[in-house]
Amino acid sequence: MIPLLLSEIRDLTGGEVHGTGTPEAISVDGTVTTDSRECGPGSLYVARLGETADGHDFVPAAAAAGAVAALTSRVVDGLPCVVVDDVQTAFGRVARGVVDRAPELRVVGITGSSGKTSVKDLLASVLSSVAETVAPVNSLNGEIGVPLTVCRVTPTTRFLVAEMGARGIGHIDYLTRIAPPQVAIVLNVGTAHVGEFGSRENIAVAKAELPRSVPAEGLSILNADDPVVAAMAAGLSSRVQLVGLAPEAEVRAEDVVLDERGRAAYTLVCPQGRASVSLRQSGAHHVGNSLAVAAAALELGLSLDQVVAGLSAAEAVSRWRMEITDRPDGVVVVNDAYNANPDSMRAALDAVATMRTTGERWAVLGGMLELGADSDAEHAGVGAYAAELGLDHVVAVGEGARPIADAFPGADWVADTDAAHELVASRVRPGDVVLLKSSRDSGLRWLGDRLAAEGGASADPAAVPAGDEAVTR
Repeated sequence: MIPLLLSEIRDLTGGEVHGTGTPEAISVDGTVTTDSRECGPGSLYVARLGETADGHDFVPAAAAAGAVAALTSRVVDGLPCVVVDDVQTAFGRVARGVVDRAPELRVVGITGSSGKTSVKDLLASVLSSVAETVAPVNSLNGEIGVPLTVCRVTPTTRFLVAEMGARGIGHIDYLTRIAPPQVAIVLNVGTAHVGEFGSRENIAVAKAELPRSVPAEGLSILNADDPVVAAMAAGLSSRVQLVGLAPEAEVRAEDVVLDERGRAAYTLVCPQGRASVSLRQSGAHHVGNSLAVAAAALELGLSLDQVVAGLSAAEAVSRWRMEITDRPDGVVVVNDAYNANPDSMRAALDAVATMRTTGERWAVLGGMLELGADSDAEHAGVGAYAAELGLDHVVAVGEGARPIADAFPGADWVADTDAAHELVASRVRPGDVVLLKSSRDSGLRWLGDRLAAEGGASADPAAVPAGDEAVTR
């Protein structure tokens, strides 16, 4: 990170320093983390109050690992502490202090109901091909995740990619004050978290907080194919660029074709010219994702040739997002079970429906969370959509997914992932394609790993904390 003296952290947060040592002599120049196991020499340990643990209990472990200070809400022995009223708020102020000490840093903010992590990964891959780039690990996109990402910025970092999620109105506005973007990307407004927001209209209000934070000299990149997003252009201070398939999009795709794995190739049309792009990610929805990335990278100074080369070379990074395993026995497992909402469910089903196969197409689908009163109807809509696409088999897993099975003729419903495994493992045949998709915590991502490995192939066993699930310890 950019080194900060403990006295600077005190001044940024308005806290008080307790413990041994002189604040002006203690320098935080290592990892900033909420997990004591990740501490090392020069670390700042952020002692969160988690759902199941109190981070203050792990201050001694952080000290033993090399941390030089802790950010706490009470005095704790073992490390010099900056004691604040609210650790989360104070952490955000520390992160903003890092940004303010990097005047050449260019910040890109990304939001949308779905696709944020895929776009973040793709943009980071393209930008890092030309300069040092910091982007979130997995989906660190909330009040703790954004500061964790920002605090990885070094004096030589040129680009910061900030994924910004929201559970309510005002959340993204708060995040933009931690990492003020010069470029904003709004992908879509769907029904993810509608149970928390109350309506799709409220979701749109929340997502619009990102482009509204961009200054006049900045750029807001809006999806021309989502009318709700395109309408956000009205009243913005920044310049606006529309991206998508629509003819009015300034950065658009023409002549889109999909290969046997559902990977897209197209002609990129933009103010800088025309070029051929071939993507390595499966699913037609990645065309729109890549257009947003292209617009951002071009705005940040990359040439059209650099953008095309970066897009064509980029591989999937974050786990359980259209993660494809070819088993030696000929079964193809598509593990997209990191998270789900109605829009991303349909996108995943579309991707599998376009994949060429000699066997049958399976969709193993779990429940989608935070859909409120529309939950049953939304799940039934997914089942009906799978039937429209002509999938051969649907297996709905868990009580929340039962309406999916009800809407797909001949579907199987099972109570849990063990039962799903028994059913699918006994019935799949060479040439079959099996999609797994659900909201997080359903266990389907692990079922996908298990199915992938059983054919003699090994899925990556690394289980990384995802999103703002990052543990406090």
